[in-house]
Amino acid sequence: MLHKFPSDYKVIFVGDASMSPYEIMMPGGSVEHMNEEAGQAWMERVTNIYHHAVWLNPVPREHWDYTQSIRMMRQLFSDRMYPLTLEGLDEAMRELVR
Repeated sequence: MLHKFPSDYKVIFVGDASMSPYEIMMPGGSVEHMNEEAGQAWMERVTNIYHHAVWLNPVPREHWDYTQSIRMMRQLFSDRMYPLTLEGLDEAMRELVR
């Protein structure tokens, strides 16, 4: 995917980002299979190539600070995480067209 689509594409991740922090920070941290690299490395690759990337989170915004992995993903996305609501979608779309 990283080399198939040009860097001017818009990328939207949808998910609650609630996972073990080890899946983000540690090589082999995935609970499904052994990855040689940490999830952070892949997220950084995506956001370095696709500068117009956002994360839509179905967890209400007021709960984001209670989950370490959500805070970590927000940081990896340079705070471009938005709630999966009509208002959040509007905010995310405005970010993508900036």
